[in-house]
Amino acid sequence: MMIVNAPLNGLCRDCLSRAGPAGRRCEACGSPRVVRHDELGSLAIAHIDCDAFYAAVEKRDNPELRDRPVIVGGAKRGVVSTACYIARIHGVRSAMPMFKALEACPHAVVVKPDMEKYVRVGRQVREMMQALTPMVEPLSIDEAFLDLAGTERLHGAPPAHVLARFARAVEEEIGITVSVGLSYCKFLAKVASDMNKPRGFSVIGRTEALSFLAEQPVTIIWGVGKAFAATLAADGIRTIAQLQRMERSDLMRRYGTMGDRLYRLSRGEDERTVQPRGEAKSVSSETTFDKDIATLEELVPVLRALSERVSARLKKADIAGRTVVLKLKTADFRIRTRNRQLGDPTRLADRVFSTGLDMLKREADGTFFRLIGIGVSDLTDAAKADPPDLVDSLSHKRALAEGAMDALREKFGRQAVETGYTFGRVRKSRPEPEIED
Repeated sequence: MMIVNAPLNGLCRDCLSRAGPAGRRCEACGSPRVVRHDELGSLAIAHIDCDAFYAAVEKRDNPELRDRPVIVGGAKRGVVSTACYIARIHGVRSAMPMFKALEACPHAVVVKPDMEKYVRVGRQVREMMQALTPMVEPLSIDEAFLDLAGTERLHGAPPAHVLARFARAVEEEIGITVSVGLSYCKFLAKVASDMNKPRGFSVIGRTEALSFLAEQPVTIIWGVGKAFAATLAADGIRTIAQLQRMERSDLMRRYGTMGDRLYRLSRGEDERTVQPRGEAKSVSSETTFDKDIATLEELVPVLRALSERVSARLKKADIAGRTVVLKLKTADFRIRTRNRQLGDPTRLADRVFSTGLDMLKREADGTFFRLIGIGVSDLTDAAKADPPDLVDSLSHKRALAEGAMDALREKFGRQAVETGYTFGRVRKSRPEPEIED
């Protein structure tokens, strides 16, 4: 157990011993992986991000891939979910069309995503986080904020030491690596975790926050994407130093509520607290076709299959949704999103599909699509879902039939029973995995 009465200003990430203020290497083990900071012992807000998560899991499970560039994603028609750091050296990036990725790195190994495996590994990492503190706020399958304030007595060590020990344990026990950002607020913890990937451990304290931020581009501020960055650039604003010289009232007059965010975050002011795992905002499923399609005859079976997948997830989580969302991506990568609110929440594939189908019929005007997705939002408890429909007298029978199908699939597998929509008719397509940063 670590002695905690003396201030912690330096820490070896390999042997976990305290490091003195001088020298680059650890005095105890000689490791160069030493983190030093005057506020190291007092900071407690962390952002933990798994390094190239999907690719790292694949390399762990197949040692032959260890020294090769690996891209996880769809086939030629898909996009890059993530790329290992070797592939990134060649210019491959997440969300890049696969054909461009292979042009940049033609010798890369392309691995089809295995989301079930990634979710399983992500849960292992999450459980290890929750052993450190109950204040864990997941952002995705492979990253989360943690608040370790008040845990020093429990762990017998300051948060920085606990986080270094955690990173080493993930590497030894799970076989992947993580990067850690440590600060006094969520915004800077997230910025810090991106600074020295992979296997990074970066610290941003209060004393250097203003000077550090002044040197950064406005794009590191949460919410400043390409479009808004272009707007700021058109106004002559490209660096955070420029924002630091502006008045709050001026920024709000120009950019509304976003102006207030620019003012606060450019000065390292972020009062958001770490919120333990919240409820999902939506449940959805989508797929990318190997070849663009335009006809209802081809689109409908896929929509039905996706609706059944969404329904299965809702039922497993014992939740329901009031709003059905249809997503389409055209051949030229334009996205169409259509929403329809139901009178009552649903978790039935029949209702999700029929609502989505009504919206799809309006969009199937000869346009070729490369992706289709369906989902539900406005989630609530399943107890409120699918009350008897006095107008549609057959709805109750369809619900009973769906329940019988669910029972058969639970016992014999998803392919045990199919509807007339999907039987032998679902065109070859690929589930679209999450895009990993």
